[in-house]
Amino acid sequence: MAESLPGEGPSGALSRRTLRSETLIVLALSLGASAVSALISFVGALTKPGGLKDQAANLNSSQAPGRPWLDLAWQLFGIATALVPVVLVAHLLLREHVGGLRALGLDRRRPGFDLGWGVVVAAGIGGSGLLLYLGARAAGANLTVVPESLPDVWWKFPVLIASAVQNSVVEEVIVLGYLLRRLGQLGWSPTAALLASSLLRGSYHLYQGIGGFVGNVAMGALFVLIYRRCGRITPLIIAHATIDLVAFTGYALLAGRVDWLPTG
Repeated sequence: MAESLPGEGPSGALSRRTLRSETLIVLALSLGASAVSALISFVGALTKPGGLKDQAANLNSSQAPGRPWLDLAWQLFGIATALVPVVLVAHLLLREHVGGLRALGLDRRRPGFDLGWGVVVAAGIGGSGLLLYLGARAAGANLTVVPESLPDVWWKFPVLIASAVQNSVVEEVIVLGYLLRRLGQLGWSPTAALLASSLLRGSYHLYQGIGGFVGNVAMGALFVLIYRRCGRITPLIIAHATIDLVAFTGYALLAGRVDWLPTG
């Protein structure tokens, strides 16, 4: 029998077919579509003349160069629409009468615990992730990741902060909390569910190259294990947001000022 996760339980009136279809729809509207896009992007990078490290993967770039207010509007629009699948997941969980996102451990009941664990996990993963990226790029297995290339305007750092939070909420709610809950309800074994969640996380980072894929598969497996132990996605959202925030703002502050940081 599959191991029970926090918030998991009988599917109630929802049939297995409904649960399966619902899960596929949520993924098709979010990270599943991102995985397909990343795969196409990776194939394009592999078949392009020159090595992977001579190509760049831009994460936060201008949407309207030279037009800062229009650019800001596009940035905020992109962040807001990316969060819509999270709203859908919250609605689907409310329909189950399990408390919405609280069923996944996303709430404010244990702020000290969540913040402490989040910072510890971020510190443990952040440094090793950077070393893996630099090693993979040096080996020619990764594109040069450019975390941000926004113009130097007043909203640059607020947008980077919002982008980091959005990334973490979308990924941890969908690929960690929601997907594991649904796979458990569908009878998947704990190992199979861990592999599915981890491989999905790695696949939508393929646009960065092999290093991005491997690093995020490992991170995904670790996040599953931590989630199963603590029963909450909130500390993992904090950890993910912290990692992205340091990467985005750190690049903005250090790019071109230190020799060890590739700039594309």
